[in-house]
Amino acid sequence: MNLNAVGIVYRKEFTEWVRDRRTLISTVLVPLFLFPLMMVGFSALAVVMVGKAEKETPTIMILGGEDSPQLIASIKNLDSLEIVPYAANWKDEISNKDIRAAVEIPKGFEKSLETGQSETVKIYFYDGEMKSSFGANRLEKFLKDYRDTVVKDRLAAKNLPASVLSPFAIKQENVAPPEKVSGATFGSFIGYTVIILCMTGAMYPAIDLTAGEKERGTMETILSSPISRMDLVLGKFLLVFSASLATAILSVISMGTSFAILGHTNLMNSSGGQTLALNLGLLSVVSVRQELQGSTKLPDTDDIRDCDSGCRINNAGRRTDAETCADPGSQHQPGLQGNY
Repeated sequence: MNLNAVGIVYRKEFTEWVRDRRTLISTVLVPLFLFPLMMVGFSALAVVMVGKAEKETPTIMILGGEDSPQLIASIKNLDSLEIVPYAANWKDEISNKDIRAAVEIPKGFEKSLETGQSETVKIYFYDGEMKSSFGANRLEKFLKDYRDTVVKDRLAAKNLPASVLSPFAIKQENVAPPEKVSGATFGSFIGYTVIILCMTGAMYPAIDLTAGEKERGTMETILSSPISRMDLVLGKFLLVFSASLATAILSVISMGTSFAILGHTNLMNSSGGQTLALNLGLLSVVSVRQELQGSTKLPDTDDIRDCDSGCRINNAGRRTDAETCADPGSQHQPGLQGNY
């Protein structure tokens, strides 16, 4: 192997590479501007869509409950829900998005409450449809509050304080820096994204080094040059590697910039109180690899418990806001290119 010959081939291919607009676009423009457009643009669009869905008053249908007037009246008095008359094709209406959800109240519900019997109230919704989920969540929150009121009334009737159900509180506090929390959150997919962008940046140079030589009719000229096949291949391979490496570096810079913009604009803050910390700068993105070298053990099922919609579960499988979870129910051979 002649390193001087390899260097000559590499410099020649590099000069032609920087003159090719297609390769520059795939290596520089795509990784450098793709992340800001995706992260900032899509995040802003998602915030607008979610905010619009939350402001909409969901339409709800009540199934049954003729013998539970108190509960029916309480549901109808909610300003956050719009009650529509009963229809036999209520399942089709939910699927067609004519209504957002339906609640089925069992027969004799209020009488069962008086006698201490347990009943199940079912909520029907369109799983995966955002507005339907919002309607079902609002309805579920009301029913949980109604259930808590019934429990408190029962305790008051026996002269027992409400603290009997919650003798002590549990609260978890994060002690890790915000940069590490964000790095652990996004580290699971950043590596895959960088790999895809590296392949994108090296694709056009690799194609031009093989098919491009054949199309231009320069393959025979290069093979007849006083350079061994090994040196020729290595020089071209290093060019493809350089393009891939440049794409990776630009991707990291772009990711750091995107996360920094999101962190300052708080575009990923949800209006439901669940805030995702985006304290990722360029240095944090570079150190994601170190974050991924930690434990990748999945959380045990015992660490995950049912919680309300206000509860979050972090990467360790633990809830980050225990106060909202008090409810217990809840692979090409390198080619050749160029003219001398």
